[in-house]
Amino acid sequence: MRNWRGQAGDSKIGCILWLLLLAAGVLVAWKAIPVKIATSELYDFMVEQAKWAGNTPADVIQKRIFSKGAELDLPLDVKQVTVEKPGDKVKMRAAFTVPLEFPGYTYEWKFDLQVDRPIYIW
Repeated sequence: MRNWRGQAGDSKIGCILWLLLLAAGVLVAWKAIPVKIATSELYDFMVEQAKWAGNTPADVIQKRIFSKGAELDLPLDVKQVTVEKPGDKVKMRAAFTVPLEFPGYTYEWKFDLQVDRPIYIW
């Protein structure tokens, strides 16, 4: 005869806890992945601007970076974007914080995108 004692009244608390953990992971990914993609696109744009920065004034590059950040819905201010062209280099920096809001908690995700490249004039 089989022993049914292990099945009688057996709760599924382990399954419920795993489902809650999975739901929390999906929520974090739902909020964080679009922000990470947008910041990566902004960084790629900054690298692209650095490639062709030879004849472009620094303030024009700064405005382009700010515009791209606004296009990507990043909380970027003009003061948070700096572009310098010392000698034959271009240095760009965009430092900003993106708030990720979760139920009962807001995480402040800090980004500091920096590009330091030589300028090639053909």
